[in-house]
Amino acid sequence: MTDYMKTYESWVNSDFFDEDTKAELKSIAGDEKEIKERFYSELEFGTAGLRGIIGAGTNRMNIYVVARATQGLANYIISKHGQERGVAIAFDCRHFSPEFADIAARVLAANGIKAYRFESLRPTPELSFAVRHLGCIAGINVTASHNPPEYNGYKVYWEDGAQITPPNDIGIMLEVRKLSIEDAKIISLEEAKEKGLYQIIGQEVDDAYIAELKKLVIHQDTIDEYAKDITVVYSPLHGTGNIPARRILAELGFTNVYVVPEQELPDGDFPTVDYPNPEAKEAFALALKLAEEKNADLVLATDPDADRLGVYVKDTASGEYKCLTGNMSGSLLAEYEISQIQATRGLPKDGRLIKTIVTTNLAACIAEHYGVKMEECLTGFKFIGQKMLSYEHSGVGTYLFGFEESYGCLIGTHARDKDAIVATMALCEAATYYKSLGKTLWDALIDMYNRYGYWVDDITTITMKGVDGVEKIKSIMSLLRKDIPHEIAGYEVLAVRDYDTDIVKNLKTGAETPTFLPKSNVLYFELENGFWLCVRPSGTEPKIKFYFGVKGTSLENAKELSASFAAQVEELITKLVNA
Repeated sequence: MTDYMKTYESWVNSDFFDEDTKAELKSIAGDEKEIKERFYSELEFGTAGLRGIIGAGTNRMNIYVVARATQGLANYIISKHGQERGVAIAFDCRHFSPEFADIAARVLAANGIKAYRFESLRPTPELSFAVRHLGCIAGINVTASHNPPEYNGYKVYWEDGAQITPPNDIGIMLEVRKLSIEDAKIISLEEAKEKGLYQIIGQEVDDAYIAELKKLVIHQDTIDEYAKDITVVYSPLHGTGNIPARRILAELGFTNVYVVPEQELPDGDFPTVDYPNPEAKEAFALALKLAEEKNADLVLATDPDADRLGVYVKDTASGEYKCLTGNMSGSLLAEYEISQIQATRGLPKDGRLIKTIVTTNLAACIAEHYGVKMEECLTGFKFIGQKMLSYEHSGVGTYLFGFEESYGCLIGTHARDKDAIVATMALCEAATYYKSLGKTLWDALIDMYNRYGYWVDDITTITMKGVDGVEKIKSIMSLLRKDIPHEIAGYEVLAVRDYDTDIVKNLKTGAETPTFLPKSNVLYFELENGFWLCVRPSGTEPKIKFYFGVKGTSLENAKELSASFAAQVEELITKLVNA
């Protein structure tokens, strides 16, 4: 009998597991492929925590896997003598999110660690804020972000409010790996509350979070004068953003805010979208329909855990709603925030703009224009949070703005993760500011391109599910390392950054230098004309991603170059997949 079949049989026959779990597993008896998928490995606790399909099995998201992960976290917290400080816990609208949050809280309580659990669903950025606001040693967020409905996840945050990074992520992973499913301690809800180790939180943290956002408004004067002339359509995509996004806009004075009614209420099935991702144009179908009816100036959608924001803005000249990529909206907000900080109070001498390595190089132009330093980090907003922490510890560096191409940004330092609620607020504020100048947000974006150059960035993603998919992704990365291409899409490769080996190799001279970033399974090809291509397996989904960027002589030219480049990248991908 195979190892995975033995594990399956042990779950079916053990008294440790509840009857619902065993019934679910008995229903797949005889389906060896499904049994293998559920039991061929353990759902790995990685640098982003856990994320997987909900269901019974070692390779699925369920109360037993969550309890084991939380026991590992508890053991690590105790080893760092942080148990007196407690852990904040938030959850989203997904199936079993409240149950997973409750199990995590009760495991912590069983280990003498106080859990501060939100009363109902809250956005990711508020969890990040709550960790520092409550003085916690760590935080847990039960969410699978924008994944399909069958997924859920478990993210761990450390005391700085950012997702765990080295050495804490490694330390927690090692503690989790020491444990079996049966090793988790757990007590009842009643006992945890009696011991004062299970506290429900809500409004007090909500109020403090909203108060911090209001401090970040630069031009309340233009909001007061022009908010009545700005119409906003907003969708929470069935997720956590509805209440906080509407609250902050209402309290600032935006009265013409229309929420997509079909997507207003939380629903873990996400019934109106195939994929609850604001990157997907299909997710905006209902919002754009409402925008046409209301003649909206901008159309916004937050993903289920409200850390990422999708944006459409109206071009009044053509009457069209223009889709902004994460690079476009992030750059627009970076330009607005930095320019207006400079105009109203002056920029600090050590100001910093942070972006990830796969984010547009337009950011470098913005930083240079305003005389601030741009810093790069690995993909994942936790690395931006890590930079922010380093500024605090060293006293050198003042955070101004940080963003990544995947629709995530952060204004202010109240949180250490991307925040779609503050981005919603800032974009609406920016709309009133540009309105005061007789411009739309689209006009402001075109002004930015005219100033800095016409950069267009895109991504091609290949999904490869299951055991075979994991192996194929490994094979693609291996092939690219073994046989480094000297040209891609007709453009010469000038240098290759291999973040796994920490080497940047100049292909002309052969010279090698360090990347100066942590080890990561990523390849970055620097091409002629400022073009670039980056290949990276996803850390949260069964996908491999090909990011790229080009620069043209006009926006239309840049889009044409990007389309041509994308087509040739597709050919490269086909060769790699079939190799």
